[in-house]
Amino acid sequence: MRDPYQVLGVAKTASEAEIKKAFRALAKKHHPDTHAGDAGAQKRFQEISAAYDIVGDKDKRAKFDAGEIGPDGNPRGFDPRAGGGFDPRDFRQGPFGGGSANRDFHFTWDNAKGGNAGGEAGGFNAEDLFADFLGARGARRAQKGEDFSAAVTVSFEEAASGGTRRVVLANGEQIDVKIPLGVKDGQVIRVKGRGGAGRGGGPGGDILLQVTVAPHPYLTREGNDLKLDLPVTLKEAVLGGKVPVPALGGSVMLSVPAGSNTGTVLRLKGKGIAAHGGAAAGDLYVRLAVTLPDKPDEALKNFAEGWKGAYDPRARMR
Repeated sequence: MRDPYQVLGVAKTASEAEIKKAFRALAKKHHPDTHAGDAGAQKRFQEISAAYDIVGDKDKRAKFDAGEIGPDGNPRGFDPRAGGGFDPRDFRQGPFGGGSANRDFHFTWDNAKGGNAGGEAGGFNAEDLFADFLGARGARRAQKGEDFSAAVTVSFEEAASGGTRRVVLANGEQIDVKIPLGVKDGQVIRVKGRGGAGRGGGPGGDILLQVTVAPHPYLTREGNDLKLDLPVTLKEAVLGGKVPVPALGGSVMLSVPAGSNTGTVLRLKGKGIAAHGGAAAGDLYVRLAVTLPDKPDEALKNFAEGWKGAYDPRARMR
């Protein structure tokens, strides 16, 4: 076997970092995965690995420099064919452990140390080598494309009933996106396959669309239910009657019971967010607020002055 320094193309005074850098470059160049069926590349890779097993290990390097072991890793004067040893040219042992020259390489990991079982931090690290090969292997492996992020603001009605919106991506492309019925403020919609192009035949990435729902002037949402504060006149509260209520898709009529007071809550069943995704339709909850005229009303003033009724609305507060 040749001098390991010559195999790696470094001087005997090279630092550990320089030796490791040289090995990584040569191993990447001659790795069998990038030269399928090339016996010469495989043999060269074995030679590089065996050389690094010597000078890439601090203890072995010191013994080699002192002349205690040869380039094959055996003591000087030791004949591996005399029995009891191994033939490094057969590549049955070495930095990879297990396997012969004409078989796949196998790695033995020492999980407690985080490395290969055959060496310390200065020795061969297959994980580092694999990281270098990802680029070459990735060229042949199908990879999903990049995910893109985008944002869209929809009206309260659109969020409740669904629809389609045109979205402009960061690269200037415009796409039509389906807004699902019942989407919530802050929800992220995944549009599959419309992101970056896949590599090596892989699928396209996705678009992650974050939705902002604009507020409604009257309605608020809680799950699939809607809530509304509805002003009513003094007459409607006292005598009762039917009053219009703004709701999704147009106004609906609500029956106000006679003698209703501020804070009374009435329910319009099924008038919330429509059923979707296995969830039942929500309801519309209307909270009454008895409201006096904005401008002075002489008739109401005269009525109040002549009204003989007496009650204490603050009795419960005492």
